[in-house]
Amino acid sequence: MSVGPFICDFLCRERRLVVEVDGGQHYENLRDEVRTAYLEQQGYRVIRFWNNDVLENMEGVLQLIGEALADSPPPAPSRKREGMSRETAETWP
Repeated sequence: MSVGPFICDFLCRERRLVVEVDGGQHYENLRDEVRTAYLEQQGYRVIRFWNNDVLENMEGVLQLIGEALADSPPPAPSRKREGMSRETAETWP
């Protein structure tokens, strides 16, 4: 999925969380720093894991992702997301 000009490995728009899985080519990669800064400016939290972490410790990776999701506040109620028509939304308290 993409955010602006960037494609994310995994993205939860509702919780504004991006999960990246990186190989060795990402070690001290300036483009990754620029990309992370852009995503954070867009209101996303970015967490990164090395490929070998995912392959060798999937349970730990999933636990950290779960914790990141738990730390993310749920989205504010949205009249559009709740399926209200414009007319209903205008009179909604």
